[in-house]
Amino acid sequence: MNGTEGDRDRPGGEDRPGDDHVDRLRRQWALELPDLDTEPMAILGRAFRLSNLVRPSIEATFADFGLDRGEFDVIATLRRSGAPYRLTPTEIYSALMISSGGLTHRLDRLEKAGLIRREKSPRDGRSVLVALSEAGAALAEKAFRTDMASEASFLQALDGKEREALAALLRKLIGGIENEQARGEDENGG
Repeated sequence: MNGTEGDRDRPGGEDRPGDDHVDRLRRQWALELPDLDTEPMAILGRAFRLSNLVRPSIEATFADFGLDRGEFDVIATLRRSGAPYRLTPTEIYSALMISSGGLTHRLDRLEKAGLIRREKSPRDGRSVLVALSEAGAALAEKAFRTDMASEASFLQALDGKEREALAALLRKLIGGIENEQARGEDENGG
């Protein structure tokens, strides 16, 4: 028995027209904890579910180019930074919100593959710049174009106005969360 059949066997788990996985979960929680408002699941639960549904396709796209998601993120960050496609390691790991140790491992693999090179900074011989090679720039662009075509196929259920409205609402939600987190960091001295 799969999870869907189990949901249907459970009171409140019956599918209704237009229902999705999150609707079923909310109905089950409403039976178990009727005093709890599960409205956050309607938005954040769906965002999490959406991420989980598209992640395998995105990762497969990058794997087709010999990259994992983290490696693509590095070469894409360099590519979108504009010519001459060079950044400091600090700029890269800040943009990616990862640790410097996590970045070092990715840079080692990308350098070995000939997609990036480390160069001494012309301003400070002790500093290093990470530069995208010609092959790395070409691969980043090709992988990104393929990924965008793949991701566009997921949006077919929405028309243009719906996509614009959803993007605007998500921008507003994310902006509010980012602002709240920034205020918290400021208040905590971080």
